[in-house]
Amino acid sequence: MTQRASIPIYRKAYFNQAAESWDQTYYTPKLEAFLTTLVPQFGLQLGQRILDAGTGTGVLIPFLLNRIGPTGSITAIDYAENMIKMFTTKFSHLPNVKVELQDVETLDLPPETFDVAICFGLFPHLERKSQALRHFHRVLKKRGRVIIAHALSSAEIQAHHTRVSPVAQDVLPEESVMKRLLKQTGFSEIQITDEPGLYLCLATKKMSANYRIKSKEASQITSM
Repeated sequence: MTQRASIPIYRKAYFNQAAESWDQTYYTPKLEAFLTTLVPQFGLQLGQRILDAGTGTGVLIPFLLNRIGPTGSITAIDYAENMIKMFTTKFSHLPNVKVELQDVETLDLPPETFDVAICFGLFPHLERKSQALRHFHRVLKKRGRVIIAHALSSAEIQAHHTRVSPVAQDVLPEESVMKRLLKQTGFSEIQITDEPGLYLCLATKKMSANYRIKSKEASQITSM
């Protein structure tokens, strides 16, 4: 239990330490080309309000702005203070982009605020995945969508993270588990693509009149 509880601290320290060199290390021409083809698959529209969860240094921001235009807005969040600092140096001049220091698993934002919640490169690192999804469901508007994406497949993520000890246990759930997790936290119309060089999961907030989150069932896979 002691080891499990300490993992988030080590993980956060890892991201804080890596923040200053993050773009130089990871924002390669290959990633830029990947994002150029990935973001159009999100189906974003002009004027939408976007939550960029786990924004890091904000690699998605220019691509998102290109889709939602000047009438749209982005709220970016991250729990690593140094990532927020790097983000601010790049995007603080943009009137329709704001950044907040927040943890997705304890998200404190108003309900039914966003059209789309995006997790790019974030989801494997969440300790309580079902809790994060419940927060996304809460802050999304009716028929809002959650998008979980990565520049690697689930198998590639697992292999990559085993080489980095602070995130060695951070993986994406198997497809059947992911679908069950999304359904139990209030999402439907789930589409998952998991192939070399791409993980993309799209799901829509379910608005059934008799819908209730089954917290007991969801808690069974909280740590997945």
